[in-house]
Amino acid sequence: MSLHVLVLGGTAEARELAALLASRTGVRVTTSLAGRVSRPGALAGDVRVGGFGGAQGLAAWLCEHHVDAVVDATHPFATGITANAARAAAITGLPVVVLRRPGWSACSGDRWHEAASLAEAAHLLPPLGRRVFLTTGRLGLAAFAHLADLHFVVRSVEPPEPPMPSDVEVLLARGPFTVEGETVLLREHRIDVLVTKDSGGAATAAKLTASRDLGLAVVVVRRPPLPEGVTPVPDVAGALARLGLGLR
Repeated sequence: MSLHVLVLGGTAEARELAALLASRTGVRVTTSLAGRVSRPGALAGDVRVGGFGGAQGLAAWLCEHHVDAVVDATHPFATGITANAARAAAITGLPVVVLRRPGWSACSGDRWHEAASLAEAAHLLPPLGRRVFLTTGRLGLAAFAHLADLHFVVRSVEPPEPPMPSDVEVLLARGPFTVEGETVLLREHRIDVLVTKDSGGAATAAKLTASRDLGLAVVVVRRPPLPEGVTPVPDVAGALARLGLGLR
């Protein structure tokens, strides 16, 4: 008997899970990527790129390819994909596991300002400083485009999409990052305030430590809520356990 698992990917956890599933006898894994990164790293198992056409399209794909279970291991802010996965699972009756790494928590010495959205984050910025390190990804920069009096240093894996702020410097880089490297970057660019999404995980958390050490303000965009009734697992081991496979 074989088991076909669809992993909705794009995260380090998705990559790790695919490798573990592909190593199991009798398990087939397909990882689906949205296609927003032009050169993703190698993945174990089968890979597909692109959207499904909403929840109905995903449900049809699951049936056509005889999928037995779905693991949503996308970014915590990929709300559309997560909602479609939950609806498609309900349509098909298949189990869906949502893998979400724990979010970050403020520590002693942090100067955090929480925002519910990118628009709210932009609203908070002017009193906090003029030089902004923006690490919210290449999409959504339109929320900051009207802030003509601020200088933005934008870091993303791929070139950001317009509209963007008029005074902007783009840094293309992929984590993981070190505290030492982030400290140098913040000092060299004379950053006053960091803006980040609460993506969680260690790969990009060094900027928070560096900002704390330098006494910088940090605007943290809170995660959107998961669909009603969804209880996530925090790691790959939890996802395997939900699938009835377990670590070995």
